[in-house]
Amino acid sequence: MSDFDINEPGRSGIAGQATTADADFPARHLPFLTIALLLSYMAVAMPLAVIPPFVTSWPGYGNALAGIAVGCAFVSTILTRTLAGGYADRRGGRASMRLGLCLYIAASLICLVSGLSALPKPLSLSLLIAGRLLLGVGESYTLVGMHGWGIGLMGPKGAGKVLTWTGAAMYGAFAFGGPLGLELYHLAGFVPLMGLCVALPCIGLAIVQPVPSAPVLSGERESFWPVLGTIRPYGSVVALQGVGFAVLGAFLSVYFLHEHWRFGSLGLTCFGLAFVAGRLFCAHLPDRMGGLRVALISLCIEALGQGCIAFAPSPFIALAGAVFTGAGCSLIYPSMGVEVVRRVSGPMRATALGGFAAFQDLSYAVSGPVAGIVSDCLGYKAIFLMGALCALVGMVLVLRLQKAESTPR
Repeated sequence: MSDFDINEPGRSGIAGQATTADADFPARHLPFLTIALLLSYMAVAMPLAVIPPFVTSWPGYGNALAGIAVGCAFVSTILTRTLAGGYADRRGGRASMRLGLCLYIAASLICLVSGLSALPKPLSLSLLIAGRLLLGVGESYTLVGMHGWGIGLMGPKGAGKVLTWTGAAMYGAFAFGGPLGLELYHLAGFVPLMGLCVALPCIGLAIVQPVPSAPVLSGERESFWPVLGTIRPYGSVVALQGVGFAVLGAFLSVYFLHEHWRFGSLGLTCFGLAFVAGRLFCAHLPDRMGGLRVALISLCIEALGQGCIAFAPSPFIALAGAVFTGAGCSLIYPSMGVEVVRRVSGPMRATALGGFAAFQDLSYAVSGPVAGIVSDCLGYKAIFLMGALCALVGMVLVLRLQKAESTPR
């Protein structure tokens, strides 16, 4: 089977005869990749909420060290996105995703060993950080591999659906993994929890085993820096979108407490349900309507949601704002990803998507600390206004991209 699109440069006439047979690939294979990612990503999501109470339970170990143990995984993910993309372009998305799942297994094993009570606590912390760093590398290879594998099977015209389903699996894992991880930690402890985190990627490997590989695209591989120039405006839009998600995830529950409102714990639930619903029911829109148009509408909805939270007179309006924010954020990443896929050559596709995803990682990493400083100086409402402002700036960038695209060359 070929992963070339019918209009993609470099396609051979023989490969073109396979398009009819390729049409059933999404129905037959993409769900397997998505389910495998959902289960495997629980190994990322479940420990996330558990590590802070686990580390701070050690005498003399506080929130700063717990924060390092949590955050180091995101740093290693940012630093290895393009490396994973290059590997996926050379070896194929199947090889990249399978390697990433193996790294998940190894990282979870190291974290499991760090929880053994017989170890000195400095050694336990060192092993935990090493495992988290390796987990971040595994995330790069897994997600970039999923992108490359899925788009290779479906063709570039199905890129929006692949990116959408990938995000639905990730955020679905976060929605279920956080509460489940905390519950298992309180019931059984850290070591059994990490044992489950070892088992889930093994199940993921078994699920993807029958899925065929997509041929590796041949052709000249250009330097990453020109590709970075191509993807930068689309990555910038995604980074601006990420601010709203980051401030909501970090500060909405604290904002509710500050306002003496109830139901603060429902904020992330409202966001997550709207986000996943958008990914599940509107996955076709970026491919059908075009990424720029969908992103413009989505950023408008996100800005409305952030504004509702900032000016909410009651918790119910704030929760409605969380729903709007989730719905708005849902399709921006796949919409911009579709535009990136359209503009890069096949042999550089996974590399470009890896660099593109790093914009979102960087946004999440920077937005939390910046929002904390803003809230200390100006209050909690200001950080949601910051999220709304970033979404509006994103709309301006999209309008400029639309204008540039419509201008005759």
